[in-house]
Amino acid sequence: MSGESGAVQRIVLVTGPSGAGRSTAIAALEDAGFEAIDNIPIGLVPRLIAGPPLDRPLALGLDARNRDFAPDALLDLMDTLAGRQGISAELIYLDCRPDVLLRRFSETRRRHPLAPAEAPEAGIEREADLMGPVRARAEILIDTSDLTPHDLRAEVVRLAAPQSGLGLAVTVQSFSYKRGLPRGLDMIFDGRFLDNPYWHPDLRALDGRDAEVQAHVAADPRFAPFFDRVLDLTRLLLPACRQEGKTHFGLGFGCTGGRHRSVTLAERMAAALAADGWQVSVRHRELERAVPGEPRPEPAAASAKRTA
Repeated sequence: MSGESGAVQRIVLVTGPSGAGRSTAIAALEDAGFEAIDNIPIGLVPRLIAGPPLDRPLALGLDARNRDFAPDALLDLMDTLAGRQGISAELIYLDCRPDVLLRRFSETRRRHPLAPAEAPEAGIEREADLMGPVRARAEILIDTSDLTPHDLRAEVVRLAAPQSGLGLAVTVQSFSYKRGLPRGLDMIFDGRFLDNPYWHPDLRALDGRDAEVQAHVAADPRFAPFFDRVLDLTRLLLPACRQEGKTHFGLGFGCTGGRHRSVTLAERMAAALAADGWQVSVRHRELERAVPGEPRPEPAAASAKRTA
């Protein structure tokens, strides 16, 4: 990355003893907008940075598990990066007390990479000696001994990515209960109690993105109290989630077919949260799965409703 265009590529190297939380730190930087690569061999880094600068900072995870890892090699890499025009490089070192590292290895029952056939204590001691010179060169030193994963993520972002500006990303999703609950959502609400546009022939072929369907769903006298309460609850939770260090919040609305009521709720909620200034994306699971021209299946409860 020559920097001829005047662009500066920021590179953050993340290292430390095994078990200190490097993977958590890399994930936090990735969520904060970094291009992140974990466990990259040191010998590949010069090739990685040989091209033009990326449009976002780069985070690289390096530790003793890499086959070509050596403190001298990492120190040489830092010197090389420091001397390259168009590159701004810094090193984050995650430290941890030996007793805490031992507890973590005991809890996970993993072998230490520097003592695969011995007790973890031997590997922890060897790695501490090995990493001493690297620790001394770190621009950012974080002791993870008493940090929870949430605390570590927040500390890494605070120290290394304060200008990321991405904050908490919110996804609002609609779905059909017939296909099961989506994974990865933090809150789910059931919209099946609302009047179903499916039973109105002029609305059946439309979906909750259409103004006519939204107007029909919103006309249900139960819609506004329900929607307002969910919106108030969401507005209460999102700042707390961001303060905790959470980078994504998933909110779901379900209905029978996943095409009318849940889509309307998701669209209205996404618009309200975006108006509040949140970074919002919306997904409609069943609409994404729909095949163009394919007739819409009748809800499973149709026969029961028609015979009632």
